[in-house]
Amino acid sequence: MQHHRWLRTPDSKQPRLSFGADYNPEQWPREVWEEDVELMRQAGVDVVSVAIFSWAKLQPTEDSWDFAWLDEVLELLHANGIGVDLATATASPPAWLSIKHPEILPVTSEGHTLWQGGRQHWRPTSPVFRGYALALVEKLAERYKDHPAIVAWHVNNELGCHNAYDYSDDAAAAFRLWLGERYGSIEALNHAWGTAFWAQQYGSFEHILPPRQAAAFPNPTQQLDFARFSSDALKGYLVAERQVLRRITPDIPVTTNFMIMGDTGFADYADWAQEVDFVSNDHYRQPVGRSRDELGFSAALTSGVAHGEPWFLMEHSTSAVNWQPVNRPKAPGELARDSLTHVAHGADAVCYFQWRQSAAGAEKFHSAMVPHAGADSRIFRDVVALGQRLGQLGPVLGSGRAPSRVAILFDWQSWWGSELDSHPSDRLRYRDEAFAWWCALIDAGVRADVVPASHDFSGYDMVIAPVLYSVPRPLAGRLEDYAQSGGHLVTTYFSGIVDENDHAWLGGYPGALREVLGIRVEEFRPLHHGESVSLGAVPGQGELWTEIVDVIAQEVAVLATFEQDEELGGLPAVTRRALESGSASYVATRLDAESRAAVLDKLLEAAGIESELPEQLRGQVEFALRRGEEADYAFLINRTNTELSLEGFEGQVIGGEDAPGGRGTLAGRAVAVLEVARDRSRELEAESAGVR
Repeated sequence: MQHHRWLRTPDSKQPRLSFGADYNPEQWPREVWEEDVELMRQAGVDVVSVAIFSWAKLQPTEDSWDFAWLDEVLELLHANGIGVDLATATASPPAWLSIKHPEILPVTSEGHTLWQGGRQHWRPTSPVFRGYALALVEKLAERYKDHPAIVAWHVNNELGCHNAYDYSDDAAAAFRLWLGERYGSIEALNHAWGTAFWAQQYGSFEHILPPRQAAAFPNPTQQLDFARFSSDALKGYLVAERQVLRRITPDIPVTTNFMIMGDTGFADYADWAQEVDFVSNDHYRQPVGRSRDELGFSAALTSGVAHGEPWFLMEHSTSAVNWQPVNRPKAPGELARDSLTHVAHGADAVCYFQWRQSAAGAEKFHSAMVPHAGADSRIFRDVVALGQRLGQLGPVLGSGRAPSRVAILFDWQSWWGSELDSHPSDRLRYRDEAFAWWCALIDAGVRADVVPASHDFSGYDMVIAPVLYSVPRPLAGRLEDYAQSGGHLVTTYFSGIVDENDHAWLGGYPGALREVLGIRVEEFRPLHHGESVSLGAVPGQGELWTEIVDVIAQEVAVLATFEQDEELGGLPAVTRRALESGSASYVATRLDAESRAAVLDKLLEAAGIESELPEQLRGQVEFALRRGEEADYAFLINRTNTELSLEGFEGQVIGGEDAPGGRGTLAGRAVAVLEVARDRSRELEAESAGVR
C-alpha cells in the first residue's frame, strides 16, 4: 500500500487522513486570508485545492498575467503547514477569450450555442481552446514546479459537468477521426451501425455528423458511439493537460475530480482511472429516497474504479447544496457520518466544496466549512470535531478495500445502451437497478463491492450483474466461465441483449447469456406506469418490466412465479440454474423492496453466504472493511437515528467520542471504527461455509 501518496507529510507530523476543501481566496479581500489559515489550523485542515476558477484573474487579458496574488496565497498556506492541490484553472475560460473566439463555445444537438456567463463554456475538441488552455497550464507548471506547497495537480474541474456533449463542427471533425480509428473503413462502420436500415449508408467518413436533432429517431449505434466518443474526448483533454504537467513536474502526482454520483453517467470513469496518478471523486447527497445509501453505493463504486486502492474525496458538502429543487440542511451528525462513510470505502482524504461560503454568485447558498454565520456556528464546530476525529484515524491511512464475497458489476456501456430511445420502455434506469441490489444487500447486512464489469471479478462468490444490456462475446465468456467454475451469477431483465455494436444477439433473449442461464425469452413485456404484477413463492410485486420466460435446461429451478396475470400467471419470474459447482440466476422483473429481499435471501442461502454482522445490527448499520498491512479496519455506520448495541462485534475502537466504549453502543448517525485482528478479519470474510 502507498501511504498518503498525494500529500508529502512533513517529518515532524504524524501521518493522518487528510482534511480540507476547495479554497477560493480570490473571492475575498486580503485581510480575510489570515483569518482563513488560522481557522484552517483550528479545524485540522492540511490540504486545499486552489485556483480552480481563477483563469480570468491569472490572465486578465490575452497579453497580461498576474501571479502575485497566487504566489502570496501559496506562501501563506505553506507557512501554515497546509498542502496545495493546485488546479490548472482551465475549467472556466475568461470572457475575453470567448468574445475573441466564439468558436470555442459548445453547441447543443439542436444547434444552439451555449454562451459564456456561467462555467465550462468550452468545447472539449476545440483546438483553439486547447491552445490557450495548455499555454496556461505550462505557465503554472513552470512557475510552481519547485514550490514546496504543491502536493498534487488538479486538472480542470469536474470535466464534462456542463459540456459533456458538444455537437459543434469541431466535435463533428473529431468524431470522424475517432470513428476512423475505431472502424478502419467506412464499410466496417456501415456494418456496425446497421445503416442498411432507413437507407443510412455512408460513402465516406466526411459525410458523418454527430447525432444532432433529426426528423426521426437517430441511429442507435451512432448515439452509442457518440457517447463513447464524448467520454474519450474529455479523457483526451485530461491527458493533454497531464502530459504538460508530467513533462515539467514529473514528481508531482496528477488527478482530476470524477463525479461518481447519482445519474451522472457521461464518463466511463473505469476507463479514465488509468490516466491519473490517484482517483479523486466529488459526491453530493442526491434528492432521492435512501440518499445515505446512495452515498455508500457511489463510494463503493469509486473504490471499484480505483481497484480497491485509497482515493481522494475532493468535494462533498457540509450541509445543504444550492442546486436541488429543495435544499435542506443535514441533520446533526450527518456531516461526520457522510464523510466517514467515504473513508470506510477507501477515501484517505476528506475535502469539501468549499472552505468559506461565498458571499456572491450562483453558489452563495451552498454550504461550506465556514458558513455565512462564521466560526461561531454548529457547522464549524462539527468541522473542527471531524478534523480531530480524522486525526485519530492515522492507522487506517493507506489501507485498501478488503474484498467482499459479493460484487455488483457496474458497466457504463450498458448504462448508455440500455437507456437509448426506441426501446421497449423509456422508464428503465440502469443505475436504479444496480442501486436497488446494493440496498437489498445492505438491508440484509451483507457487505458488497461495486466493481466495473471490465475488471476481474473471478474471486467473488456471488456476482450480481443487473441490466447488463451490452455483452460483447469476451464478457459473455468470462461470465459463463465464472458460473461454471463455482461462482454464483445473478443477472436481470434486459441483460445479454446486444453486442458491442448494439446489434441484438439472435436466437432469443437474454441473448449472450441464454445458454448459461438455461432460459429463453421471445418477447419483452414492459409494464405501464403504475402497473405491477403479483409474485408467487415470495411476497411483494414486480414492477416496470416483465418477460415471458421459457425454461430450456433441466437444472433450472423456478424460485418465484408471476401470478394473477392472464398472460403471465404461473410463468417463471425468478430462476436459478444449478451448475456443477456454481449457479446462474435470472430475475425477469424489477422486484420491489419486499420481493427483492426475499429473492436475495434465497440466492444468498443457496450460495452459502451469510451476514458477518450480529443479528441486531443487520440492516441497521452499513458495514465496510479496509485492509491494512498488519490489521484490518471495520467501519460500522449507523443508518438509523437511534442508539444501537454492538454486542457480539469484536474489535479495538480507534478514535471518536461517539464510537463504542465501555457501554458497547453506537449513537444514532454515528460511525464506529474498529481495528480487527487479521485472523478475526479473515474469519469475518470466511464465516459462511463454501468460500471459494
